[in-house]
Amino acid sequence: MTTTVPAAGPTPAPVSGEGSTTVTATAVPGGGPGGFDRLLEAVVGERAAAVRNVPATLTCFTDHFPRHPVLPGVLLLESMAALARTAAGPGTWRLAAVRGVRFKHFVGPGDQVHLTVEVSAHGPHRTECRATARAGGRVVATARVLALVSDETTREGTA
Repeated sequence: MTTTVPAAGPTPAPVSGEGSTTVTATAVPGGGPGGFDRLLEAVVGERAAAVRNVPATLTCFTDHFPRHPVLPGVLLLESMAALARTAAGPGTWRLAAVRGVRFKHFVGPGDQVHLTVEVSAHGPHRTECRATARAGGRVVATARVLALVSDETTREGTA
């Protein structure tokens, strides 16, 4: 089932249906400097893809670094985590662990970053993903594990 996601938030609205749900969208707001601009695809529990544009107007470029502006790695990592939350599906997901992060090339003003997330383990209370960020035709960052836990789980004290 394919559903267009409204441009109301950085994650898709819950979609009813049997089995895997495929979500596609044309515009999803970035939700701040660490989000993404456009969701290309999301198959809940399997994978997601998005695009993040890096405008020269981000305030972080004034001091990171003045002569050679670079997008801070933590913002790129947060974009990957936001996409992982989308792939995890409906609910409130919290980033619990990050392992094997590699920053391979700089991302600067004017770059367009293509983000992909593949879900490696998915359950009602925990999801683990692998993430890749590409810009200019090359891999700029990878994360071997992004572990998310459901906020409902932590409230119950079972996480």
